[in-house]
Amino acid sequence: MNKICTAFIFALGLAAGAVASYGYSHYPRGSATSLSVASQASAADRTILYYRDPTGAPFWSATPKNDAQGRAYLPVYDGAQPVFTPTPANPQAAQGERKVRFYRNPMGLPDTSPVPKKDSMGMDYIPVYEGDEQNDGATVKVSLDKIQRTGVRTEPAEMRVLVQPVRAVGTVAIDERRLTIVALRSDGYIEDLFVNTTGQSVRAGEPLFRVFSPQIQQAQIDLLAAAAGQRGVAAADTEHFLNGAMQRLRNLGVPESRIHEVRDSGINPRTIDWPAPASGTVLAKRIINGQRVMAGDELYRIADLSHVWVIADVAESDLADIKPGTPATVTFKAYRNQPVEGVVTFIYPEVRTETRTVRVRIEVPNPGELLKPDMYADVVFHVERDRAPVTSVPTSAIIDNGTRQIVLVAKGEGRFEPRPVKLGRRGDGYVEIVEGLRQGEEIVTTATFLIDAESNLQTALKTFSEQEQVK
Repeated sequence: MNKICTAFIFALGLAAGAVASYGYSHYPRGSATSLSVASQASAADRTILYYRDPTGAPFWSATPKNDAQGRAYLPVYDGAQPVFTPTPANPQAAQGERKVRFYRNPMGLPDTSPVPKKDSMGMDYIPVYEGDEQNDGATVKVSLDKIQRTGVRTEPAEMRVLVQPVRAVGTVAIDERRLTIVALRSDGYIEDLFVNTTGQSVRAGEPLFRVFSPQIQQAQIDLLAAAAGQRGVAAADTEHFLNGAMQRLRNLGVPESRIHEVRDSGINPRTIDWPAPASGTVLAKRIINGQRVMAGDELYRIADLSHVWVIADVAESDLADIKPGTPATVTFKAYRNQPVEGVVTFIYPEVRTETRTVRVRIEVPNPGELLKPDMYADVVFHVERDRAPVTSVPTSAIIDNGTRQIVLVAKGEGRFEPRPVKLGRRGDGYVEIVEGLRQGEEIVTTATFLIDAESNLQTALKTFSEQEQVK
């Protein structure tokens, strides 16, 4: 029976010792501590439950004993409540009734203990107290020496005008206003070709081909007849006959110089050398010598390439920053060292559903006709800088996990508050804060990974401690 009682008392002693050590475990080993027992009964009338280590270490004994240094273990009486008196060697106790919640691993590992202990390297576990701001769920506390070693930098959120150049890819296109189609307004036969190759350059007025057209021949005969009647009759009412004959030739596309030549000379040439209506480069030639052509057939396609278009595909999300008149720099893959400046002249009214892009037209000069249709180009739109300033922070201050974005607000003395924010536009290395941050608040801009890791660690430790308390 005595053995059973002794074992029972020893078990109670271990449990009470754990509770007692929980109250003073934040004292380092070897600290000077004094114990006073608040009880009205004398020591002789009270039952000794067990004996504890005199240094406060988590060691107990059911019988009196000495530690390795020869110091006697201290008795713990039934019903006693240990009260600790702070000493100069133990400044932590001067903080009053702060209760140690648990002890965390000194290396930051997710390992906690309800009682003091050491890690595998002999380092003491660090006490975590109730009410610590670093564990209130809203702030993170990092030691000042760690902040200095890792190079944590802060700066205030400020009002800035954010400008982000819009980039797009495009292709060279012919200026549609400088494109000319050569076609006859009457049937005819090609008797000779003066421009016989695609890509040949022509100037306005130069002959392209020689053609015989029965309809043009008949119109010239009518003009000669009207001119002869005017000379013979010399009546005012014959003027309209001459004008009518000349107008018929104009309707057939005959050049004005040829009409006056026939009228003044009185000669009816059998063929006509058809002049180029505009200067440019022959992009297409669809006739050969001796061919019969019909009215309206496309014979040549001539384009003036001194100015060209660049059609850029702009993402739908960037369209709000672009408008007619916006300057743009165009760099062609064939001439990377020769960027060309241009302006936006038109924004097409439809969105391409396959790519969710909008075509934007830019006009650029083409000296020497180096730019060829369908060339690839990189386009940078220089959006205007007349926007209103907004609250912004450096992009390096944003911690983005894909579902939410946060910034770390510096509270001073190594305390940081992770705060969710809502982001807006970006530009010049900064990002707009639409919601969650005020102008002037100090935020972390470098080494955010350190504080973020510390926050995650403390969250894990808090979870572990709650689980320990439930147990």
